[in-house]
Amino acid sequence: MALLMEAGSEPQTNEEIFDLQAITALKESAAIELKEKGNEYVKKGKKHYSDAIDCYTRAINQKALSDSENSTIYSNRAHVNLLLGNYRRALQDAEEAIRLSPTNVKALYRAVKASLSLNLLDEAKSYCDKGTQLFPDNEELQKLDKLIDTKKSEHERQEREVSKAVAAAEDLVVALEDRQIKLGKPMYQELIGMKKPTLDKGNILHWPVLLLYAEVMSSDFIEDFCEIDSFSVHLDMNLENIFSDDSAPLPWDTKNVYTHDALELYYEADSGVCLSKKEILSYLLQGTAASHLEKYSGDETDAAAHRSLSSGNRPKWVKVNERRTLNDILRNPDIVVPGIPVFYVVSKRSSFYKDFKSGNWAPPAIA
Repeated sequence: MALLMEAGSEPQTNEEIFDLQAITALKESAAIELKEKGNEYVKKGKKHYSDAIDCYTRAINQKALSDSENSTIYSNRAHVNLLLGNYRRALQDAEEAIRLSPTNVKALYRAVKASLSLNLLDEAKSYCDKGTQLFPDNEELQKLDKLIDTKKSEHERQEREVSKAVAAAEDLVVALEDRQIKLGKPMYQELIGMKKPTLDKGNILHWPVLLLYAEVMSSDFIEDFCEIDSFSVHLDMNLENIFSDDSAPLPWDTKNVYTHDALELYYEADSGVCLSKKEILSYLLQGTAASHLEKYSGDETDAAAHRSLSSGNRPKWVKVNERRTLNDILRNPDIVVPGIPVFYVVSKRSSFYKDFKSGNWAPPAIA
């Protein structure tokens, strides 16, 4: 009988030919029945989708149907995989359906849908173009074509924004390196949010600057401190309104010792760990269109990476000469900028002043 023939041998007798024809007919009938059963399972809803896939798979495995019929089954299985969110499998099934029958419009439609779900816009456009060329009046393909064009435009816009953000971050890193400014782990982000330095067209750095009143850990914020501006310009502008003779004392300044003429400005010296170039780029990209690239793969060759400055067990405070520019201060070899510049304001008339100057007070440690 045909069932006992060796693989690859041809039927020789009428009996063997009859047996082979009978087996082929049975397998073809089984495949058609499995296909129809799969269709019924799809109609029954989501709970039966796995049963539908099983039926379609078994129908394909019969290897008894024509390419056109198998194309339909692959396309049907692609449809169920789309419904289940199995987009990669749906695309594979749709592609096989198209290979078997290039004019299978449902397979082309499902290949487009699966490609879109996988954000494979070029593939989606290719399948859609094939479909609209074959079926120019197909409204569903026309709708998908417009959707693809919209998504491609949006994707290209996002790519431009990402490139712009990366370029700006890289320019900032170069500017910091040229100025020999060391950047460390950001502090006080709960106060400053995502504020970061910017570089203008004239290659001038503009920094957001945090002023902390160490005695009570209250704060003021200077949005735009140009690196070539002196401290006196901004302090006169920002503090005069708060600490002028005509202003009422602040609620926490019960002894009225925080007057403009009594204020001194300090930075903490020899404190912090220098970030690597890669870490600086990742930090600068946070909150931008390129924030998904935070694990930036830039070159990691800077010698200052992770170099730690330490003044020992007590903080070391350096008084700021208000006639100097911000750039003058940030270039000092003993300062690591904690994300953005942070300066501490104290009053020389306060009882806290002695403890501060002697290093008996320290800012909160970076988590």
